[in-house]
Amino acid sequence: MTAGPPIAFAPRPDDAARQAQLDAMKRKATGLLVAAVATFIAAGAFEPRYPWLGYLRATAEASVVGGLADWFAVTALFRHPLGIPIPHTAIIGRQKDRIGKIIGNFVQQHFLAREAVAAKLKGMRLAERVMGWLAEPANGQRIAAQVASGLARTLEALPDEQIRELIRQSAVDRIRATRVAPVLGRTLGLVVAGDRHQELLNQTIKLAAQAVTENRSLIRQRVKASTPWWVPGAIDERIYQRIVAATEQLLHEVSADPDHPIRARFNQALKDFVDRLQHSPEAGARAEALKEEWLSDAAIAEFTSWIWDSTRKAVTGYATRSEAGEPGPLARGISAFGRTLLENPEQLAELEEFAIGVIGDVIEQHRHEVSDLIAQTVARWDAEATSRRMELAVGRDLQFVRINGTLVGGLVGLLIYAVPRLFR
Repeated sequence: MTAGPPIAFAPRPDDAARQAQLDAMKRKATGLLVAAVATFIAAGAFEPRYPWLGYLRATAEASVVGGLADWFAVTALFRHPLGIPIPHTAIIGRQKDRIGKIIGNFVQQHFLAREAVAAKLKGMRLAERVMGWLAEPANGQRIAAQVASGLARTLEALPDEQIRELIRQSAVDRIRATRVAPVLGRTLGLVVAGDRHQELLNQTIKLAAQAVTENRSLIRQRVKASTPWWVPGAIDERIYQRIVAATEQLLHEVSADPDHPIRARFNQALKDFVDRLQHSPEAGARAEALKEEWLSDAAIAEFTSWIWDSTRKAVTGYATRSEAGEPGPLARGISAFGRTLLENPEQLAELEEFAIGVIGDVIEQHRHEVSDLIAQTVARWDAEATSRRMELAVGRDLQFVRINGTLVGGLVGLLIYAVPRLFR
């Protein structure tokens, strides 16, 4: 399972303090044990003269046994007691691979279980916290700047000529794949169905009336130029007046009368045109020919180049704008999105469930890899360094085991010695 060289632990800033605390607790536990040994020796020496010292001797004797047993047990976790390679000692160093597997499996089964992860994520209220963070204008502006900056760097790195050609070719292919006549027919059909074409006719009539009014002198000149030289000027003027008056009268009648015959003919002509666009092969062929002619024109290349240049310029400009300035559209959109979800508990709950489901699926799929990582990492630890690191972490607390063993052992010894004598 191991891969690569053993991993040594880098010193931690609190190692010296931990070592000092551990040494102090060792001295206390050892001092208590030494005191028990001294008491046992002294009480045993004077017990024949003072029989009551038997109680003290039994207590000290049991304390020595309990203290030594717990010293052996605690020491055997990290090293061989007195350096003697007794079986089943130096447990952490010798069994670290198995310990790593156990820890990995424990984390996988209990900490990375889907139910545990889901419960923790629900308590964190991820969606609410994220949307609240996004709703802040400064945060929305920061995200927008990062997105725009990354996009700008990407656009700058792209080959310019190839991208222009790609955009042009994509646009041409898309337009070429679309039949113009049916699309135009359906669009005009919607206009006709909504009677919007009459508004178009009204605007056309207004423009025509304005054109007649603004070009009276030109009309007069054209009338004079179109009549023979021998026609008197008064007759030219009368013809001009009749033409202008008749034109203005016709435009006024059409504009004022919604049922005017010209309107009906316009309506019918437009409907016929829509029908031909949608169903006539000849109209479709003419539209396709015009489309191909337009696609072969240089204007399409200029138009696609303009799209690329404008897009790149807009993104670069957005990316280089100051974050201290007024938020741009993207930043405002991000903040508005966060506020909208915060004000909609149902959507926020749906987003929460979705996020929990996605995260849960990812963890469920890869949690065994976390277990393997823990096991492999522990397996690569240096055995001696692992034991030392573990002793620094928990050794101070384990010295209380030695102290308790000495004290509890003494109490048990006292009871064993005293109880039979009480019932004699």
